Amino acid sequence: MVLERIYVVRHGFRATWSVDHRTGVYTGLPSPTGIAGDPALTSYGVDQAHQLGRHLATLEPKVDRVYSSPFYRCLQTMQPFMQQQQQQCGGSVDKKMLMLPEHGIREWFGAAPFDHPEPAEPGTLKAMFPSLDERYLSAVRPSRRGETLDQLQERVAAALKAIIMQCDADGARAVVLCSHAAVIILMGRILTGRIPPSVDADDFHAFTCGLSVYSRADPGNATVIHDNRDGRQEVAAPNTIGGWDCLVNSDCSFLTGGAERGWRFSGDESFPDTGTLSQSEPKHRL
Repeated sequence: MVLERIYVVRHGFRATWSVDHRTGVYTGLPSPTGIAGDPALTSYGVDQAHQLGRHLATLEPKVDRVYSSPFYRCLQTMQPFMQQQQQQCGGSVDKKMLMLPEHGIREWFGAAPFDHPEPAEPGTLKAMFPSLDERYLSAVRPSRRGETLDQLQERVAAALKAIIMQCDADGARAVVLCSHAAVIILMGRILTGRIPPSVDADDFHAFTCGLSVYSRADPGNATVIHDNRDGRQEVAAPNTIGGWDCLVNSDCSFLTGGAERGWRFSGDESFPDTGTLSQSEPKHRL
């Protein structure tokens, strides 16, 4: 049995933060992890997470595995769903259903001459999220100095390939990936193998707590190919996977507030000479 469905969700509505591009100093509301640039969800975002958790429990095929960005807001978004799974196991943590903190699908920070925030250590996160597997080893980790767009795509593609291989080997039919807007948009492009001419194309969406669903075009064939619009088949482009169809594009119909905080690329957000990249500005909300 191979992986058939990938459910991709974005974290809920979070607190804002900002960074001084001259000094690399991140500021914002205090984080539960004590790390600047690692904000928690707002109370509204927590409500979204509970609505998302209830919806995830209704999906078919049922979720077999959960991967999450190790930043606090993503783990917090998945917590209601994980608690539901725990309750179904009589209150104990199901060792077959742990949250796997994958650095390969974590936040994108533009290339900079300073270090960006890192998620908290596994032991710290385990104390906050009992369902976290603190022994999990990520497939790939981004540089602390950030990434260009090409480097970001390479990182996300490597993470997705590793996740699919792991799930194929273990017989998982459906998996949830909880991540951030820029990564989620690239996931759609990488899985389908369709890279637009312009990075700011409005193709794959990433609303807060929105759900995207990807289906393997041929579950019996793990070959990395995708179909062109004229019906021909070809090997997927570099740093893509192909062979997956987008069935649902950031659905928010189960959220009381509907689709909110959409995001699109506005270019390569490398830091030198780009001015402040305040995350309180709509076009930079990840």
